[in-house]
Amino acid sequence: MFNRILNHLEEWLITFLIGAATLVIFMAVLHRFLSGIPYIQDYAIRLNVSWAQELCIYMFVWMAKFGAAYGVRNGTHVGVDVVVRKLSPEKAKWLVLFGLLAGALFTGTVGTLGARFVWENGFHFAFFEGMGWDVGDVPEGPTSPDLEVPTWIAYSCVPLGSYLMCFRFLQVAYGFLKTGEVPHASHHVAGVDDDALEELHVAPAAGAAK
Repeated sequence: MFNRILNHLEEWLITFLIGAATLVIFMAVLHRFLSGIPYIQDYAIRLNVSWAQELCIYMFVWMAKFGAAYGVRNGTHVGVDVVVRKLSPEKAKWLVLFGLLAGALFTGTVGTLGARFVWENGFHFAFFEGMGWDVGDVPEGPTSPDLEVPTWIAYSCVPLGSYLMCFRFLQVAYGFLKTGEVPHASHHVAGVDDDALEELHVAPAAGAAK
């Protein structure tokens, strides 16, 4: 149940970020175009969209962090398996497991360092203030130049996305221990007959052989 909810939240967040970033970029490009048209430019330049670029950068970074975790879950990351294929199944199993656990360790470390950075970058102040506690000399933290929001909010994607990716590595490792399989992305293209596509690749090779 928890895993299903987490999967949906992950997918919805990535979808929302892709759609929102696309709309913001379209709006910024349209605004720039209209700002060069006589009569319309007088009204267009009154709209301040200088924040659009900064917002899109933040959204793409969040998208990348959570998209990386999604890639681990579905096996869409590029992997080099030359050595794995040369080993015996028993030895290959331990090498794959080592790779998954190394990925979990790395992303867990990045998540921890990122959480510490976010805490010291303003979340400490925001948390204490939100709880009604005395903040003392805790710094409020910087704000972004255009959006003027606390930067710890934008940087929160580092610990959140990294911890989620760490969880996905552990999840895949657990499934690999149980089944001996890791997720693999499907290369099927919707609307294309796989058999016909395979024939297209085989036919030129056969012709060249003749």
